[in-house]
Amino acid sequence: MNKEELISKLKTIVNPYIQDEVAFTNLTEDTDFVKDLKINSANLVDVILDIEDEFDIEIDNVSMEKMLSVKAAIDIIKDKLTNK
Repeated sequence: MNKEELISKLKTIVNPYIQDEVAFTNLTEDTDFVKDLKINSANLVDVILDIEDEFDIEIDNVSMEKMLSVKAAIDIIKDKLTNK
């Protein structure tokens, strides 16, 4: 799965939780879930759970704490899929 496909799937996953439509429309690898999309911490947990379900992976607490941006999410997802 390439980066564009991952970003597309992430957009679908985070869409219900975003608070900033403009930042969502311009979502890139550098987009921060909290600062840019205004996703609160409770909803960020929901995003991570949705990512686990979508990709059939388990995200540990250390990885969860790092998953604050699209790039971090992509890196973690790729790592988890590789080591599956």
